[in-house]
Amino acid sequence: MNKGRVALITGASGGIGRATAITFVGAGYNVVLAARRAEALEETARAAGAPERVLCHPADVTDAASVERLFDAAVARFGRIDVLFNNAGIFSPSVDMDELPVEAWKAAVDTNLTGPFLCTRQAFRIMKAQDPRGGRIINNGSISAHTPRPNSAPYTATKHAITGLTRSTALDGRRWDIACGQIDIGNAASDMTAGMSSGVRQADWTMKPEPTMDVQLVADAVLHMASLPLDANILTMTIMATKMPYVGRG
Repeated sequence: MNKGRVALITGASGGIGRATAITFVGAGYNVVLAARRAEALEETARAAGAPERVLCHPADVTDAASVERLFDAAVARFGRIDVLFNNAGIFSPSVDMDELPVEAWKAAVDTNLTGPFLCTRQAFRIMKAQDPRGGRIINNGSISAHTPRPNSAPYTATKHAITGLTRSTALDGRRWDIACGQIDIGNAASDMTAGMSSGVRQADWTMKPEPTMDVQLVADAVLHMASLPLDANILTMTIMATKMPYVGRG
């Protein structure tokens, strides 16, 4: 059990975030749930149980002031932060690059990259000062960080950038006992991947259904990363549906 340890999870209103939050509560963590939709956060909290160990705090990760309020509320309630899971993210319209609205590009950058930076920035501030010092930051990357899908420039670019943020955070965090790692996820079954059973655009522009995996496996992997002592770190982990078309030529 991890009694007294505190995890903050963004994008906790559904999918990977919800599954991870429930798993962390089950493992004994105090958990701060963050997302834009208050009602969905409350649903996650009810599914997790143990209301005395859960704080729902609606927040917009693209807004620096909102992120600061989120982290201040977490410390006010639980006293510290041991784990940050930067999970919030969005897809962009699947269109040719010349048809992509600039606003869609900016929305992806704001949510998928600036959001994790703002949360990491606040986590750093707290983890450096708390006693015992330090903590762990886990970024939700994607196998798209390494191998893109067609018509995915905003998502792919931001997830590729997350790898740079992860490595810089891992380096800069060393002297403060702050570890940072990245989990790259392929085809976890969730609302965001619901359409994969009917067909996904492939590298040769054909449409083919793709296998998915249980989202609980991702939650268990994140918990494993979080449970390591701070003198050990999983810098990168890939967890994917075994038979998805990723390893090999597209």
